[in-house]
Amino acid sequence: MSQGPGKPAESAIPHEGADSSPHGRIIFLNGTSSSGKSSIAKELLLALDEPYLHLPVDAFHAMRSRNELSPEELPVVLHRTWRGFHRAVAGMAAGGNNVVVDHVLSEPWRLLDCLEVLRPRDVVLVGVHCPLQELERREIRRGDRPVGLAARQGEQVHAHGLYDIECDTATADAEECARRIRDFLPRRPLPTAFEQLRAKLRPELPAAG
Repeated sequence: MSQGPGKPAESAIPHEGADSSPHGRIIFLNGTSSSGKSSIAKELLLALDEPYLHLPVDAFHAMRSRNELSPEELPVVLHRTWRGFHRAVAGMAAGGNNVVVDHVLSEPWRLLDCLEVLRPRDVVLVGVHCPLQELERREIRRGDRPVGLAARQGEQVHAHGLYDIECDTATADAEECARRIRDFLPRRPLPTAFEQLRAKLRPELPAAG
């Protein structure tokens, strides 16, 4: 029996539970607030040949209801949001989707959690740097972030000290950074930064590709 117009053949639709796609790649942009991660992510979506989804953590925080939280509740809710965000990224990649993530590894547990739930071979860890003076200038210009937030985050964000590729948004604009990342992908060496960090920081976890 022929299919109706515009209706895909059944054989073209993966059946429920089928592992029809390989895991997607995760381009993981890590840097302080106002370092330029979101701008690079937007340029990556234009520069990359394959389809990618941009999953910013700010979008997950924006989904939360606007109920006022007490000082005791807020850290708990934020922690749960970050944990859920990490697992949402892992789930999208597991479904075969390529993902661009912008992140702030300003608390040690965030990196440890990501090392557990993300497939380390799939992650391209990008360090997004910017001098403090420029960060403060951007904070003042933006007006939607507390001045000094980036400075408070700065010491911890890059403390793990290992990346696949790094860029400085004070010396290269977002478009140039995106091009550098795109051109790096085909020649990315192994083991990845995430594989090395997982072996070092989470040795209790089994090695994973």
